[in-house]
Amino acid sequence: MQPAQHVFRALAFVENISLKELGASYPGARRTPHELSFEVEPGAGEPGGRVFVYPFGAVVFRDVSEARREQELVRLREARRALTPAGAPEDIVVREDRATQPAVADGVLTLDRLTPERGSVVALTVAQSVAMEYYERIVEEMSARTDRIVQGLERRGTVSLRTRPLHRFIGTAIGTRNEVINILHLLDKPDEAWDDPGMDRIYDELKAEFDLADRYHALEAKLRSVQESLGLVLDVARDRRLVLLETTVVLLIVFEIVLALARM
Repeated sequence: MQPAQHVFRALAFVENISLKELGASYPGARRTPHELSFEVEPGAGEPGGRVFVYPFGAVVFRDVSEARREQELVRLREARRALTPAGAPEDIVVREDRATQPAVADGVLTLDRLTPERGSVVALTVAQSVAMEYYERIVEEMSARTDRIVQGLERRGTVSLRTRPLHRFIGTAIGTRNEVINILHLLDKPDEAWDDPGMDRIYDELKAEFDLADRYHALEAKLRSVQESLGLVLDVARDRRLVLLETTVVLLIVFEIVLALARM
């Protein structure tokens, strides 16, 4: 018998998605604090499948054809307007083979059986990976911009007196870091994995395949480096303003003395 095969495709969006707000548009969906999922019924010549929606701005389709995916994306945009694609989709193939242990090779996860709970774990992991790719791109851009600012400081030995752009940039860096930590939960094992040893292994295999832990730590380290560099640049800008302020005060005092001497 040919092993059953399933395809999970994940898409990421720039905006986060409120699952509570989607509830009215998806009355029959299963909703938890971290996931909204629902079945896609088979249509005329179209297979069914399942859709998973995550609050950090990712959607995963399991065994849903391209035409049905487009229909569901239109429906999602009607329920949550102004969704901006964040990059290329990411796929993983799951093959069921009762004679094998969970393992990932060449982008294919092979396991003995795909239960709804295991499908949820697979969908969550691929959603985290595609969302992480979006954050990696943002952080790379922030790091490149920080390097330009630091290089300017190295060439001139000083920075501009305008600190407001720096404040906004630092706020963006802090906000991005907090979003990565608080929303993606990349180091949190799904609840389903605690009760099923096979599912626990599936999660570990997928996490290693997508290199989630190392990518997460690399992102956090780069964001910390960006914040520290920007903090140093901001300190230089503040010191320069203090020097100018002190110089202005001294000049005013000298001016007052000169005026007093002139009157005498």
